[in-house]
Amino acid sequence: MGGKILVADDSEMIRNFHSYILKSAGFDVVTAVDGADALEKAYGSSAPWAVVITDINMPNLDGYALIEHLRGEPEFEDIPIIIVSTEDELKDKQRGFEAGANAYLVKPTDPATLIEMIKMLIGA
Repeated sequence: MGGKILVADDSEMIRNFHSYILKSAGFDVVTAVDGADALEKAYGSSAPWAVVITDINMPNLDGYALIEHLRGEPEFEDIPIIIVSTEDELKDKQRGFEAGANAYLVKPTDPATLIEMIKMLIGA
């Protein structure tokens, strides 16, 4: 397995947790502190992204807006996007899928579930 994954979350603990899980599974990981930082890093990358993982509630640019921005660009329209959030209500999930997310996981995230979701989305 492998590929480059962008992880956007305003919690340093969550970014570090996801980085550890993903690096252990063989991925290259780039982290972002919010949606605006994630957009900057997404556009600034020369190598293609395998997956984008984002929280919803972040300062400067939330996860929904991040997804909508990415989906509006041809280079990002087919990249799998996973929302990982504490928001567990149906309306939040619906809004995430309407924005363009491929999957929605609720924190705390089970590492095996996250890796399996990524494998499924990238066809590994």
